[in-house]
Amino acid sequence: AMAAEGPSSLLTLSAAAVSRSMGALERDVWALPGHLLRGVLPLLSVFRLERAEGAARRAGLSTQPIWRKLWDDVMKTRPPNSENITCWRKKFLETFFSNVLHGVLDVASDWRLNDQHFSPLLHSSPHVSQLTLCNMLQGAVELTAEHNQEVLENLALSLRVLKFQHLLSSDQPIRRSLVLLLHRLIHHGSVSQVSMYSWPVPDTVLLVLILSMSAGFWRSGNALAYHSSPCGLCREEDKAQSLGSAQEQAERGHCNKREWSDGEDQKGSPRAPQEADADAEVNGSRADVCLNSVLSRPRSPLQNQACEESSSEVPCEHTSVQGGSSRCVSDQLSCHPILRKTRRRLKSAVGRKRRCLRRSRGPHADPEDLYDFVFTVAREGNSGLLDKNSTAEGENAENWTGSSPGSPCTGHAGCKKRGGPAGILSLKAAHRFRSVSTLELFSIPLTGETCRTLSNLLSSWVSLENLVLSYNGLGANIFCILSGLRALSRHPDCHLHVVRLSDVFSHMPCMELVRCILSAFPQLHTLSVSFDLKNQLEGNRPEGNPGCSEVEIPESCLEQLEIRFPREPLHTVLLLPVLKASKSLQQLSLDSATLPCSQELGFLLEALKERTPNLKKLSFHDMNLAEHQKEVLLLLQDPVLQEITFSFCRLFESSTTEFLSEIISTLKRNPSLKSLKLPGNRLGNHRLVALADIFSEDSSSSLCQLDVSSNCIKPDGLLEFTKKLEGHIQQRGGQIQFTHLRLFQNWLDQDAETAQEALGRLKAVCSVVNDSWDSSQAFADYISVM
Repeated sequence: AMAAEGPSSLLTLSAAAVSRSMGALERDVWALPGHLLRGVLPLLSVFRLERAEGAARRAGLSTQPIWRKLWDDVMKTRPPNSENITCWRKKFLETFFSNVLHGVLDVASDWRLNDQHFSPLLHSSPHVSQLTLCNMLQGAVELTAEHNQEVLENLALSLRVLKFQHLLSSDQPIRRSLVLLLHRLIHHGSVSQVSMYSWPVPDTVLLVLILSMSAGFWRSGNALAYHSSPCGLCREEDKAQSLGSAQEQAERGHCNKREWSDGEDQKGSPRAPQEADADAEVNGSRADVCLNSVLSRPRSPLQNQACEESSSEVPCEHTSVQGGSSRCVSDQLSCHPILRKTRRRLKSAVGRKRRCLRRSRGPHADPEDLYDFVFTVAREGNSGLLDKNSTAEGENAENWTGSSPGSPCTGHAGCKKRGGPAGILSLKAAHRFRSVSTLELFSIPLTGETCRTLSNLLSSWVSLENLVLSYNGLGANIFCILSGLRALSRHPDCHLHVVRLSDVFSHMPCMELVRCILSAFPQLHTLSVSFDLKNQLEGNRPEGNPGCSEVEIPESCLEQLEIRFPREPLHTVLLLPVLKASKSLQQLSLDSATLPCSQELGFLLEALKERTPNLKKLSFHDMNLAEHQKEVLLLLQDPVLQEITFSFCRLFESSTTEFLSEIISTLKRNPSLKSLKLPGNRLGNHRLVALADIFSEDSSSSLCQLDVSSNCIKPDGLLEFTKKLEGHIQQRGGQIQFTHLRLFQNWLDQDAETAQEALGRLKAVCSVVNDSWDSSQAFADYISVM
């Protein structure tokens, strides 16, 4: 025994000695055979271990167990959805980066985290695809510090999701750091999703700053100086564009002069800056044309609109550049004045414009102008979405419902700025860079002013694919958001396919809101509308706006529809126009609705059968279906549906044994149904055991997934179900399609030994997902099914 133990101890000692000298021996260590390398890997620091990944793979070794142990030793928490983590190396290094950045983790606390040859942030940054910034944005300040410039460059390549949580008001230096961070990570980086969480009293300036830069809007050139020098990427792209424009100008010859003489200013031919100055001083309210003669290419639609400042149309022709490169316009283009409502504002804006023109000819920008755009957006009294006397492009005096009177941001008190007519959000002074494709706002109150800002950004945000607005207190301001979506829907390059809206109070009945959204944006593929409570002023409609029930819904692309009713009655007659327009609908989820009469569910099923031939998934949640056994059986025998969910629908509250037998018999004859979810229906032990007969030898069922969570199931019942299921599998020669069983929140803690036996035997048959739930909290449910 000692002879066998000696070589093992020697190997361990040798591996430890090698790990301490990795700086000199690294290349030789990577060349070691697998059985020797296996002993060295657990003794390396996280930095050396990361560098060893290639050598381990070549030797046929996996480092995943080592990274998992590192997580347990260092993080000391169980990550959410740990069963879905496929790469513990990435999970550890990503969390390690965040904790070091925010000062949560002291690298000196563990020798594996502390190596003088490596920078923790720099070495882990290539593995960060998701980052959360919080509180006073200390992380943004640290990342934009000069000594972390290489870290920021790594994040620009790796980061995909940027989150903000529990933000507080910040001063100008911190906001300046945030600007630099967003410009590099979004405009010149790979960030595709921006999410903001839990901001009870948002700083308007900071919120608008994040929204605007996420949409790709900001000033370019010297205003975005990085460590006292202009953004290098912007400068290089401007140089390339300038060279291309110069060649184009040479080819055109004297055509530009002839075009200007004919008065076709909107075609993008340049004038000298002096002429632009003269024009601006004469016309005042019109936009400045301060293009350098080198930039003589035709203007983009965004630049064309900048010349129409007196107009109040929603900017619907902006272009957004996708991919890794972004379109950075020269800082000579950042000199457009904003709309003025009074003579005093007119003078101050002209003064700013003249100073901007002078700065555009010089090498340096005034740093105080860095936030002019944000403060203008947040504080201008006339920064609404639409002008009272004008309409969005292409609508020809048509409002959001297709009727003539009013417009979404002027016809209702919640959408109109007090003290004067609504104007256009001042985006003229900004340039368009790369923008994100997903925007999520959770628990952030949005005022009327902020909604107008967001609406105007949405109107040209063609790269946006997913929009999630959750618990923002929109109220009547929902119409402002719809106005922006309506303008966006007219863009041929629009990519928006998913919209999710949820809030505490519904400003209008859910079905009317669904019709409003689909009429404004028929291109949607997924629409989710969810409310907790009815409006306190139930029955009131926005003044000056007709009901959405009168709106004609064009044929839509809708594939998934989710509606959570605030205990509203479900009227099939109101849902029918939506179903009629949504022939591609594949998933429908109805939550917390009440059925006004016993025939209503039957009407709904008939409508679904006639109008939605492609429906594959149907879900009911928190709806009392105890008295609708006939309709439940009809659904279970539907030959098209592949997934059916009855969640907390009280199916067996007053049912008989015959009803359960009919359900099992129906399921055995249905080969199309793949997933059945029955959480919260008080199955109990005996009904669960009976469900095992679905997989009997004479069954034609193809059921793969069964969810019986929250059903008062105890360990002995689960064990009996398992034994019965094993018997059926044996009778079928081991051939069964059943693959997944969900058992969340059942009473499996009442007899741990029996539960473990049942779960162990079940896991040999299928994948089982359960939790360690404390059933002592469910005594009332237990009494109700005794």
